[in-house]
Amino acid sequence: MTKQFILVVYDISNDKRRTKLHNTLKDFGTPVQYSVFECLLTTQETKKMKLIINKIIKPQLDRVRYYPICQKCLQGVEVTSGTELLHETTSIII
Repeated sequence: MTKQFILVVYDISNDKRRTKLHNTLKDFGTPVQYSVFECLLTTQETKKMKLIINKIIKPQLDRVRYYPICQKCLQGVEVTSGTELLHETTSIII
């Protein structure tokens, strides 16, 4: 199943909604800054994430942006430190 790399960025003024959104996004990606998540998701997972986000935020007050990043563009991303999710990892359980 093909996955798309998506950068999710948000600006939420309310502490309760901001914390709820941050905790929810942990189920879909990796926080690289407090209001920025890197996500590697299928189309179905992306739809599910957006539905959940829309239930948390107040569109008239809050801002959430989704930036899809293509594979070619990902090759140009530079990370100086911190958590990195630029590719899907495979886990081997023994």
